[in-house]
Amino acid sequence: MFTIGDFARHGRVSVRMLRHYDATGLLRPAHVDPATGYRSYAAAQLTRLNRVIALKELGLTLQQVRQILDEEITTGELRAMLRLRRTELEAGMAAAAARLVQVEARLRSIESEGHMPTNDVVIKSLPAIRVAELTATAASFEPVDISPVIGPLYEELFRRLKTAGITPSGPGIAYYEDAPEGGGRISVHAAVEVAAPLQDGTFQVRDLPPVERAATIMHHGSMDTVLPTAQTLARWIDGNGYRSTAYPREISLECPPNQDEWVTELQAPVVTS
Repeated sequence: MFTIGDFARHGRVSVRMLRHYDATGLLRPAHVDPATGYRSYAAAQLTRLNRVIALKELGLTLQQVRQILDEEITTGELRAMLRLRRTELEAGMAAAAARLVQVEARLRSIESEGHMPTNDVVIKSLPAIRVAELTATAASFEPVDISPVIGPLYEELFRRLKTAGITPSGPGIAYYEDAPEGGGRISVHAAVEVAAPLQDGTFQVRDLPPVERAATIMHHGSMDTVLPTAQTLARWIDGNGYRSTAYPREISLECPPNQDEWVTELQAPVVTS
């Protein structure tokens, strides 16, 4: 038998918490000395304590925990519940990390206002180009909505191209359009230049039309940090008498494993305003 202090240490909880569990009937001591009121616990009670803590980590109330334990949940059922909770927490952490990157990008845009060089913007014409592509819909044009869509699209596109025996003949070209259903949704096109003939299959091969005039700028780094570069391009367009006619294309010129070393050209179709 353990004293309450020893049991708390072995269970990695506080004595105060054990007393609270006793008061609520969630985990009674194995023995209470009638003369002193000292609580004693058995090693076997660590099993119930572990379940209490695990279920609390799932976000359940103590009343819900007690109800589940009284129903004698199996180890397998508890393990499944914990795995689901772990997946939810991991997804939450990933979403928070993505949001943090975008906050940092906004901060950089604010800090660089009026300071980023615009002489890197080049006006040029874009030739027609044949691409293989897959398309999906994103909730908005925010990077936090685009990234989870376009990444898997490219993975699937390259898998299907390999299966079809088609080798890309040029860079990846991501481009965007307002989705037909509206509501701010975006049609995301994950494309790559190919020399393949037009065909029906597990991906679409199409010819992107030429663009008479596009304002272009190079972005160095992950596309999660593209905002300052994109807004520099937007300011240049507005300040030089042009008007954008479509979302900028993103041409992947260099894509090493380290995304901080990526080089991407933004190409915004423009007309004189």
